[in-house]
Amino acid sequence: MFSRLFLALALLLGGTGLSQAVHVVMCGGPALRQWEGLRIQPDRHDNWWANFVRASTIRIAHIQQKDPSARITWIVYRPGYAARGREDGKPYTRWIADLASKYRIKLVWVDSADQAIRALNSSPRFRGDTVESFYYFGHSNCFAWMLDYGNNIMAISTEWIHETDLNRIRRDIFTPRSDCWSFGCYTGASMSGWWRRIVGVPLWGNMESTRYGPVSDGRLPEGVGKWVK
Repeated sequence: MFSRLFLALALLLGGTGLSQAVHVVMCGGPALRQWEGLRIQPDRHDNWWANFVRASTIRIAHIQQKDPSARITWIVYRPGYAARGREDGKPYTRWIADLASKYRIKLVWVDSADQAIRALNSSPRFRGDTVESFYYFGHSNCFAWMLDYGNNIMAISTEWIHETDLNRIRRDIFTPRSDCWSFGCYTGASMSGWWRRIVGVPLWGNMESTRYGPVSDGRLPEGVGKWVK
């Protein structure tokens, strides 16, 4: 009995040495059709509202196929899906919550880039826990992840994580084996290098744009250019 009590107390204090890994998936929001419809066809984004959501669940399923008991935190930018849901007349935020329940993972809604960084930093629950993998699905350019894009203003982001913001991410939650990927456009052209220097682990990113068409077939997005880290 005393040994069980001691173990429970040690777990609460985070000092058991029984560290656990967590997988983190970060999901940006979609553009609104009212804005994208004003652009020429080759420049339009997000005809389907769930590109980033579907990519997230594909990644989550891959993790669970390898380890059914894996701890997964899904960080989702709420305002983008709430606004697109109002435009389309669909309860997208409820559907996302239902997906999190289906996969039995931890859903963390965020309303800003600051909250997204805090959610990533706090994803390991106890001292010694680490981030085994981090995958970003969303809009980006070579300098920033754009959690919001084409939602409040056409072709403009109002919430982003810039490469100069990466020093706010805790280095100590990652290990040399952490598997980090960005499935936004052009990350490999600049942000991947900043991530490696500041966070201390490689971040795979594409030198050109990414295509989300493959998610309809249950595959992760594809890069037009070379993947670099």
